[in-house]
Amino acid sequence: MDMKLVAVVAALVLVTHAPPSEGKPLSLVERCYCRSTVNTLPKVHIRELRFIQTPNCAFQVIAKLKSNKEVCLNPEIRWLQQYLKNAINK
Repeated sequence: MDMKLVAVVAALVLVTHAPPSEGKPLSLVERCYCRSTVNTLPKVHIRELRFIQTPNCAFQVIAKLKSNKEVCLNPEIRWLQQYLKNAINK
């Protein structure tokens, strides 16, 4: 048998029997959650805050509102800066 044919058949067998990838595509893993931010949002509308720090994205703050909607906050908002400062000092 020709060695090239054996190599092609072996490659096809390996490819067809290889387990599928379990991970997310690289484009989804490295994508930043916050593409735009809100500069004004009263604290009374917020149910919870979530902070995300990833190597490829700036510091991200996600606020879950009482209406179950999620918005990205600008981390430079004055009350948010005070909140973070108080949390770090505790």
